[in-house]
Amino acid sequence: MSNTAELHQPSVAITGAGSGLGRAAAIKLAAKGYRVFGTARSEQHVADLREVSGGKVTLTLADITDQHAVTAWVDQVSDELGERGLDVLINNAGTLTPGPLEVIPLDDIRREFEVNVFGGLAVINGFLPALRKSRGRIVQIGAVTGPFPAPFDGPSSASKAAFEALADVYRAELKPFGVMFVMAQAGNMRTGGPAKTAAALKRLADSMTGEQRALYGDVFGKFSDALNGMQNAGLSAEASADRVIELVEQVPPPIRAAVGDDAEQILRLVLEKSDTELDALRLQLIGAGDA
Repeated sequence: MSNTAELHQPSVAITGAGSGLGRAAAIKLAAKGYRVFGTARSEQHVADLREVSGGKVTLTLADITDQHAVTAWVDQVSDELGERGLDVLINNAGTLTPGPLEVIPLDDIRREFEVNVFGGLAVINGFLPALRKSRGRIVQIGAVTGPFPAPFDGPSSASKAAFEALADVYRAELKPFGVMFVMAQAGNMRTGGPAKTAAALKRLADSMTGEQRALYGDVFGKFSDALNGMQNAGLSAEASADRVIELVEQVPPPIRAAVGDDAEQILRLVLEKSDTELDALRLQLIGAGDA
């Protein structure tokens, strides 16, 4: 690659790049010529992606809920990019805490918000100086459960809904600087999450008291079966990454965009249906019927 080409090599930072959607996006963007930086939570993921990408992806061990770790990563990436700035931030890291709101420990709900909301805010705010330099773009990986909260998905739905509001605010506040903000509203994705989700569902079910099991056990079991089935049939990591890369490069960028056919369908129904109809749909989606 010539020096001139290197000067114009686009850059991207991806949180949660060690597995799933983030990993697939990192590999594909590196292959397209992007300079790729990312966070991961294990040395194994760092080594794996270095090998798979031929050293084209630079991963850093970082927990986005640790402000010091975020600041160190942002400073490292920003220093390497210099005055060119960062072209794209894909804010992808997230977690899922399923279960009845009455049963989930409050500390677990707080952890969900620490990862999905406050960690995301820390990363965005950290990179804003670099994004302003390039008049870059933020692609926030959200979910259809932001505009369409689902039973037994309360913490995740609420955290995704919070970022729907934050996206509107960021978009207005950053427009004068030429920084664009895109909400990617994902449906079911087969991106490494199904096994983790199944384990989380089992942990919650096993932790229920006898009284809680009598109240929620049957319908939560149906929900677990339905969610496991939907996730295993969801969009692959590669297909999800292809769609996200479209949002990275689309001109002009969309404000919000569905990731997956099921996401498009649900978002359309949210606009068309009444609250009563949407409540019935929520129960159908979790396998509870008219319960």
